[in-house]
Amino acid sequence: MKKYFVIGNPINHSLSPELHNFWLKKNNINATYEKIKLEENELENFIKRLRNDEIHGINVTVPFKNKVIKYLDKLSLEVETTGSVNTIYKNGNDIIGHNTDVAGFELGLRHSKINVLHKSILILGAGGVVPSIIYSLLSMGCKKIFLSNRTVEKAEDIKKKFDDIDIIKWGETPDFDIIINATSVGLKSDSLDLDLNVKDKIFYDVIYNPKETQFLKKAKEMGNKTENGKLMFIYQANQSFSIWNNVIPKIDHEALKILE
Repeated sequence: MKKYFVIGNPINHSLSPELHNFWLKKNNINATYEKIKLEENELENFIKRLRNDEIHGINVTVPFKNKVIKYLDKLSLEVETTGSVNTIYKNGNDIIGHNTDVAGFELGLRHSKINVLHKSILILGAGGVVPSIIYSLLSMGCKKIFLSNRTVEKAEDIKKKFDDIDIIKWGETPDFDIIINATSVGLKSDSLDLDLNVKDKIFYDVIYNPKETQFLKKAKEMGNKTENGKLMFIYQANQSFSIWNNVIPKIDHEALKILE
């Protein structure tokens, strides 16, 4: 029986096991998928289990998306560009790091019919998923990307990868069409310390559990369109699943219902 895991810290919020195990059963694949909380000093030994064929695939979530890179043999183009890994697999004797967040974000937006072409985007946060979002937005033809993070140095590190984005101070609000919360604040039911008194904009939160963060709740009350990270999550999982199992699982009503 094959074994797959998602690693992170925290990890309790992850619904990856529910989704992947549903698809494994649906496609008659003899495998299990579990979530496991790791400390940073446990990463190397855990990835060795993949090298030794004890496990067969790993998903990576916060805060390890870039910290795993030094333990991998080869990286996909998406990882080379973003410095972010969310999917690990073995090919021959090599451990490969890939990034399905890039495709997951784009496919999720298309599913929701959110058009970013020629739009101005404000991104809040500079965590591991942000370079993937920027990569997708640029490839989809957005007009401008503003990036704001409490710790400016982290935002500046991302600008080294994507020179044409603008870094703005935390609390500043440029004119935007879409705002993306890529901080982890919503996981703890907290709200962002920002005054976003706007309407008729699109508010997007990468968090999918809980399905409506304070960020989205307030935005909806002010008359904005809101979207959580559910579709990004399900599409990135779809891509990971297909890499590991050579099967593209269906994204149907049953699969979507798991995340509600």
